Amino acid sequence: MATATAKDVDRAVVSARRAFDDGRWSGLAPAARKKVLHRIADKIEAEALALTVLGVRDNGTEFNMALKAEAGSAAGTFRYYAEALDKVAGEVAPTAPDVLGLVHRAPVGVVGAIVPWNFPLMIGAWKLAPALAMGNSVVLKPAETASLSLLRLAEICADCGLPDGVLNVVTGPGAVTGAALSEHMDVDVMVFTGSGATGRRLLVASARSNLKRCYLELGGKSPNIVFADAKDLDHVAKVSAMGIFRNSGQVCVAGSRLLVEASIHEEFVARVVAHAQALRVGDPLDMNTQIGAVNSETQLAANLAHVERAAAQGGEVLCGGGRILSETGGTYMAPTVVAGVTQDADLFQKEVFGPVLSVTAFESEDEALRLANATDYGLAAGVWSQDLSRAHRCVAGIRAGVVHVNTYGGADNTVPLGGVGQSGNGHDKSLHALEKYVDLKTAWIQL
Repeated sequence: MATATAKDVDRAVVSARRAFDDGRWSGLAPAARKKVLHRIADKIEAEALALTVLGVRDNGTEFNMALKAEAGSAAGTFRYYAEALDKVAGEVAPTAPDVLGLVHRAPVGVVGAIVPWNFPLMIGAWKLAPALAMGNSVVLKPAETASLSLLRLAEICADCGLPDGVLNVVTGPGAVTGAALSEHMDVDVMVFTGSGATGRRLLVASARSNLKRCYLELGGKSPNIVFADAKDLDHVAKVSAMGIFRNSGQVCVAGSRLLVEASIHEEFVARVVAHAQALRVGDPLDMNTQIGAVNSETQLAANLAHVERAAAQGGEVLCGGGRILSETGGTYMAPTVVAGVTQDADLFQKEVFGPVLSVTAFESEDEALRLANATDYGLAAGVWSQDLSRAHRCVAGIRAGVVHVNTYGGADNTVPLGGVGQSGNGHDKSLHALEKYVDLKTAWIQL
């Protein structure tokens, strides 16, 4: 994939600024923008199979899941914001009898968007659709290892009537292309999903340049709490296993820390191990595959190093822990469960972004909540219990942007996704996401 230099990025930003300033998109009536976004959604649906194959070849995601999570989700996101954009109204403030105070929501201008490799089409749509809905121009940088589906999406947008210059795509590594985009003086807002280290660099770049707003989704180390009164432990074990192992654990909200009440610990963990060992890992284009490949050799090596360090720090590897199917040349890793992980262990504290589950026992609800909150992250969590009062206490007590109760991994465009702490700031999805892409402007009118 070509590397866009600082000069290339500048050309893209200049193009986006020109398109914004002349009103070819920002000046359109909401109804006109709505039609274009619906056409984009229609085209994504029409090309869902081809887009999914592009994504699978890029990042190794298992085909059946990618078809729904990537193309299906992206189409739904564009359609959601197509319907939302003309529902965003201004406000009249109660000021004085002879004063009219109007609050307008104006597009911010040029949005820089950096998208990760794990779900490029889905997450790309989370950034693009609301930004475009509000009338902005966008410069989009996909991950250098997963650019194909987003390049095709850009072509789809042009085919569906998005004016030239409104969407610009620059490819290349973060250290070159991403740095140039985040430091550009004419980018008004940066939106990013990825690692905490890169998120910090974006904040530094903002301070060094034009103090552009930065909205960051930085991953997590999400706890999944199973109380002894959870209903149907085998079902809970199956859902919990998929909550970490789907997409080879390369999911921001993955339930990577399993906290299990001590009285059921041995039985329940055995069920999780059985489900993990039963998962079919292999060719992501094989319809029988349940778990595809790890994104790259670099990521696989990092995953294996985490497991090795966990064992050295006292963890017990109950299953997996190594590379498999190496004869295929693919980057496959066995679903891995590590028990006896203590709070101070790296595997408890650090995001792996791979198919590695840590297991820790707890004795009480208070201890479960303490352990749940004992990392710097706060993106997602799960709670399994038939006690409704306890579930409400846990939802209130866990520091996370999303808390699942008696399920794990549920999501919809109607509800926001975002975290607290080192999981970032701001939200994707829902009407709340639109606030990232507008500026509030007050008109004070003397009557």
